[in-house]
Amino acid sequence: MSDAPIRLVLSDVDGTLMTSAKELTDEAIRAVAQLKENNILFSVTSSRPPMGLAMLIEPLDLTAPLGAFNGGLMVDRDMKVLHELAIAEDLVGPIIEELSASGNSVWVYQGTEWFVLDMDGPHVAHESSVVQFHPTLRRNFDDIRSDVIKIVGVSDEPDVIAKGQSALDGYTVSATTSQTYYLDVTHPDANKGSVVEFLASHFSIPTSSIATIGDMTNDVAMFQRSGYSIAMGNATPDVKSHAKLSTKSNEDNGFAYAMEHLILGAAT
Repeated sequence: MSDAPIRLVLSDVDGTLMTSAKELTDEAIRAVAQLKENNILFSVTSSRPPMGLAMLIEPLDLTAPLGAFNGGLMVDRDMKVLHELAIAEDLVGPIIEELSASGNSVWVYQGTEWFVLDMDGPHVAHESSVVQFHPTLRRNFDDIRSDVIKIVGVSDEPDVIAKGQSALDGYTVSATTSQTYYLDVTHPDANKGSVVEFLASHFSIPTSSIATIGDMTNDVAMFQRSGYSIAMGNATPDVKSHAKLSTKSNEDNGFAYAMEHLILGAAT
């Protein structure tokens, strides 16, 4: 653990802060309130679009900037964009082609808009329910090149996700999995590590005073930039190997346990 006092906690959302049923438990809400009572700031970062984070603002009384699209968009609690990192326009078309050729369904996020080619495609209905808004159906993505914040390859077959990820080797992008069935492609600097850096600058605090908690490979970047990192009990052994400590699973209130025993205990 870092010797610096913990002044801010940055948490992943799905698989960490929320249960597998996408529920925010009373224990998690109380844990965030306890952080505030101890003068520790709290923020979240996720592969979700900004509106997919809106449901957390009131119950958690979030006031710090939020990292949507793995840091591709930093927004305030009113959804005002504070910082944006778009994929290079000349890469958008080739990335879509590579993901499609590898067998993935493809989603495109342009600004705060979400576009799909098939409303009945894999995980579209599920994602709509999770983020609480619906995508726009497109015949193709041919005229979408500017202001693209995230492109997602979607497949329930791990080999297809891996093939899509391999196909993007050499591209100047970040390509990581936020779920086993999602391959998130963003600007190379749009990763959760950049969220740590943004918050450190925004609040004028050292990254060594920031604690992070997550469960997937896209959380490793923020583990590496923060002074204190915690992997969820439901994380893979590889993800856990990049964190300083582990907690219980998201089905066993691992987030709340970590805040009470690992963060607040370490801060006192």
